[in-house]
Amino acid sequence: MYEETSPELALLYLFIVAAIGSWIGNIKVKGSSLSVAAVLFVGLAAGAIRPDIQIPKIITLLGLAMFVYSIGLSSGPSFFSSLKTRGAQNAGFALATLTVLSLLAAGLHYLFGFDPAASAGLLSGVTTNTPALAGLLDAIQKQGGPGMDLASQNAVVGYSISYPMGVVGTMIAVLVARRWLRADLKAETLALRHEYPIEQNLVNLTIEITNPEITGIALRELRLKYGWNVLFARHQHGDDLGICHWETRFATGDLVSMLGDEQDVQKVVEAIGRYSEEQLADDRSVFDVRRMFVSRPGITGQPLVALNIEEKYEALVTRVRRGDVDMLASRNTVLELGDRVRILARRKDMPKLQKFFGDSYDSLSQIDLLSFGLGMGLGIMLGSVRFDLPIGITFSLGFAGGPLVAGLALSALRRSGPIVWTLPYSANLTLRQIGLMLMLAAIGINSGHTFVSTMSSGAGPLLFLSGAIVALLGALIVLWMGNRLFRIPYILLMGMISHHPANLGFANDKAGNKLPTFGYALTYPLLLIGKILFVQLLWQVLKYF
Repeated sequence: MYEETSPELALLYLFIVAAIGSWIGNIKVKGSSLSVAAVLFVGLAAGAIRPDIQIPKIITLLGLAMFVYSIGLSSGPSFFSSLKTRGAQNAGFALATLTVLSLLAAGLHYLFGFDPAASAGLLSGVTTNTPALAGLLDAIQKQGGPGMDLASQNAVVGYSISYPMGVVGTMIAVLVARRWLRADLKAETLALRHEYPIEQNLVNLTIEITNPEITGIALRELRLKYGWNVLFARHQHGDDLGICHWETRFATGDLVSMLGDEQDVQKVVEAIGRYSEEQLADDRSVFDVRRMFVSRPGITGQPLVALNIEEKYEALVTRVRRGDVDMLASRNTVLELGDRVRILARRKDMPKLQKFFGDSYDSLSQIDLLSFGLGMGLGIMLGSVRFDLPIGITFSLGFAGGPLVAGLALSALRRSGPIVWTLPYSANLTLRQIGLMLMLAAIGINSGHTFVSTMSSGAGPLLFLSGAIVALLGALIVLWMGNRLFRIPYILLMGMISHHPANLGFANDKAGNKLPTFGYALTYPLLLIGKILFVQLLWQVLKYF
């Protein structure tokens, strides 16, 4: 038993591992890199070299809670929107995933003659789910008996030896299945651009109205009839220049500027007229364009139509930039703190609009500790609630599930009176990265010695091999089922099978965007609860058969 590590040494080791892991993770070999997962592997190596150094558990739990809470805050609206349209599909995929992994673990259990607790621990390790292991150990303790301590040790051994393969095997499967299934990530990104906030290929062009069939009809009716997904901006009728609104009516010879995805703009042009050499956007004598930060909490969490910007200032929000993503604004676009909006308005109204949106970069660098503290507290309280099922299974959401569910719910709610639950994009991303770094480095350092010692034991190599088979083969089967049977885009599947944050970081790196994060949030709450139940159920079944 090692003496307690001094706080100074533990923190020094933690940040050195994080720094070296980040550096190694950025090294690309044939276009591929370990990304953030390298922090975990450097931690395992460091822990094996210095087993006397242990990182306090509270750091791991803090990092995990911060990471999943920030994921929940950024993914809540998309999660609940998808739940309405694809709830059955997501639940079916989660059930299929857990069934496949459990069957593989059971098959290897009978093939190699493992202890039931070790096999159940292996399943929790492959899915990198610590709450599932905690639930299994609790169930073993409740059962009691002379073999209780040995069963608990076997469960921990199965978990620790298969945990790294749960990370590595999934990464390999993602790369292999992408070629095997011939997934076109660029095409899938394009197809999902209207459903999720991702980068769009926006163009701003001026069109001359030549089709008499669309003249004299309100723009509102035209959009409903043709389903146009573009934004109409300036409108010139004769010498009069103004901004388009719902009651705008076109006449032949009018010029109108529009903004949208290149393909969507082309469809509108074919219906109403032809491209014009004159560009209305070049004329800034009356109307000008400016980027502004959304830093005023009072206007966030509401759709643009509720802000009445067009009526108050004769202005139009044309684009919203969230992080690195530039999106076409619509009446239903909901602004978040940290967004940069592009405003088309009269030059004299710009100071008023600047005050309306806030436009303060300094305030966006600050975190509302009231909402963040309350949200994290609610998540931790939710995670501590224990549920006892009639079949003898006990589970709780823990530090992973509680903050995630709280973040999802609060971000969908967005605000409660003066409290804005969402965080500025930059602050959210910073908290997420810090949380992930703390968690991966601490887990790696604390698990390094156990991993090496378990590999040296008699059953170690077989458990390691079994973990590799379940992780790699299971992920390949699940990816095929998800893509071919459930018809889920592969770019979302990369996130949906990311049992570990390192896998999610790897998936985002390969996708080149944040779409896998949305896939992660769609099924993670379902998978989290399912893993806890399936691990205990597997142990119960293997004991009696």
